[in-house]
Amino acid sequence: MSTVSGDKQTAVPQFFAGRRWLLPSAVLNELDPDTDRAGRRPRRTARDWLVDFSCFAVAVALGLVGAEAVADNPHVADDLAHLDQLIGAVACGAVWLRRRWPLGLAVATVPVGIVSDTAGGACMIALFTLAVHRPFRYVAWVGGANIALIPLYFWLRPDPDLPYLASVIIFVLMTAVVVACGMVVRSKRQLMLSFRDRARRAETEARLRAEQAQRLAREAIAREMHDVLAHRLTLLSVHAGALEFRPDAPREEVARAAGVIRESAHEALQDLREIIGVLRAGDQDDTGRPQPTLAALDALVAESREAGMKVVLDTRVTDPAAVPASVGRTAYRIAQEGLTNARKHAPGTEVTVSVEGAPGEGLTVSVRNPAPDGEVTPVPGSGQGLIGLTERATLAGGRLEHGPEADGGFGVRAWLPWG
Repeated sequence: MSTVSGDKQTAVPQFFAGRRWLLPSAVLNELDPDTDRAGRRPRRTARDWLVDFSCFAVAVALGLVGAEAVADNPHVADDLAHLDQLIGAVACGAVWLRRRWPLGLAVATVPVGIVSDTAGGACMIALFTLAVHRPFRYVAWVGGANIALIPLYFWLRPDPDLPYLASVIIFVLMTAVVVACGMVVRSKRQLMLSFRDRARRAETEARLRAEQAQRLAREAIAREMHDVLAHRLTLLSVHAGALEFRPDAPREEVARAAGVIRESAHEALQDLREIIGVLRAGDQDDTGRPQPTLAALDALVAESREAGMKVVLDTRVTDPAAVPASVGRTAYRIAQEGLTNARKHAPGTEVTVSVEGAPGEGLTVSVRNPAPDGEVTPVPGSGQGLIGLTERATLAGGRLEHGPEADGGFGVRAWLPWG
């Protein structure tokens, strides 16, 4: 429905981006409230000028027909015919005000239509404009008044060529058709605005889901840090407090307490490094099995190939076992998520997994796939996997980028520190 490339383009449908002159000023003002500055009315677009001139031309054409008819009507005096034509000319000129005062113009044309045949076209245009720009309750009152006065009009000015009943029925139907056409136009505009509101709600919900995913991930990290580090830090505090309150303790006890403090601090630092490399508590296997590292990447690719995927693995790391466990686990998860996304969104394509790096240079992991051939059945997905990977890479001190590529494919590229 819309593309997000700025505040204004967010609300305007993609087809009309760069073609704003195709939209009515009223719709454009609703889609983009910034166009209405300092309380001033929105300026007419090129489409508005074309439509307004067309309405004026229709009103004038029907007015000329009405003026000729009233001039030939034996039931109308010459002076009244001239007055009729003058009122009709004023009503045709008032058509240019239909956007500014649609209700006022429609109400004013109700009595005008009774006394002037020449104003008939302008009255229809005013009623149509009211149906487009105002809710149905106003249209019902004004349109009902027009229909109720039609019998009185033909009783005062009978048509010389048509029977009274036929004239009344024809003009009642014409009025109903004008109102119906105006309501159809209004409903189409309301539908466009509802699409705008739906797109805005979808964008807001997506942003809230992403923020919630990040918040939950951070909460998971906080819970794990508390669970893993609380025991170590408690031991540190207890033994440090014992040394503080027993400065005269035997040398052996002091040495033993210092050793416990040193060992606890070392274990706490190790646990902290592991936690920073893990984004979610769920990433750790609750069954107690060892976590996957970079050395397990071959098994992951083999498993994907057995599942029917075409995977090319390009590893330029001399000793995968030398990669730190936390970095290797993050690289493994990035490759795993990239393969999963390729299998869902680009089935049948050849996926390339590249890993390269060295101590001091960092570890680079990339997963890319070309555009799929033909149509691909949409697969439901929350899109939170890539958000979690971005958080994981950031917490590990690295960075991750993902998105479509120039050839229509999709790529995920990450750099992780290896120092």
